[in-house]
Amino acid sequence: MSARERTPATWWAQTLAGIACGFVLALLASALFVRLGQSIAPPTRTQLAMWLMPPVWLGVAGGVYFFPTGRHAWAWLGGASLLGILLYSLTRP
Repeated sequence: MSARERTPATWWAQTLAGIACGFVLALLASALFVRLGQSIAPPTRTQLAMWLMPPVWLGVAGGVYFFPTGRHAWAWLGGASLLGILLYSLTRP
């Protein structure tokens, strides 16, 4: 298989990586916004956090096809998810 050739198996792997890891990254972005945005009034902060999730999730799910293979997508997005979880745990009050 050449580097440019895409197969349905690659598409499935990339799609699942975008859905699963994208959700985790979107949830982490929202949680970090709530945790680090203490200077914003609580009702506004929670609304912004809620509306932050869909664009992040859709951005990751749409951008996953720039990875050459599903394995690359899982590795990079999984690593970003783990890094986000670490960052979230380090910002614990």
